Amino acid sequence: MGLSKVRLVELPKVTDAGASLTFVEGSRHLPFTIRRVYYLYDIQDGVHRGGHAHKDHEELILAVHGSFDVRLDDGKGSITHHLDQPNVGIFFPTFVWHELTNFSPGTVCLVLASHCYDHEDYFREYSEFLAAVKHKRS
Repeated sequence: MGLSKVRLVELPKVTDAGASLTFVEGSRHLPFTIRRVYYLYDIQDGVHRGGHAHKDHEELILAVHGSFDVRLDDGKGSITHHLDQPNVGIFFPTFVWHELTNFSPGTVCLVLASHCYDHEDYFREYSEFLAAVKHKRS
């Protein structure tokens, strides 16, 4: 559970004729079918994104341009990864609090998600998340 399932995912990188191409195939590169894709851009200096956890969906986050830090917390411990390569992302499962910080200028952050948006899927308060994690473990 939690951080034990977090992993960096290196996606294929094909370089040909002066350009690079990276692709994602849900059943091949991810442990889920991609049902939602969104991206963050025009991120102002000092902005923090995320600050929540999901009950039912998993994500892969990539820095397709620029860089940022991803802090992941399962209620028992936390890890931080710096993403700065467009073909390397971080996968995390349900019940992992995540925060994105330290965005470089011009960053574009791409998120691939296992579910469509559902307001009820979110833990938006850290204390609520911790209580749910404790209940899940017991």
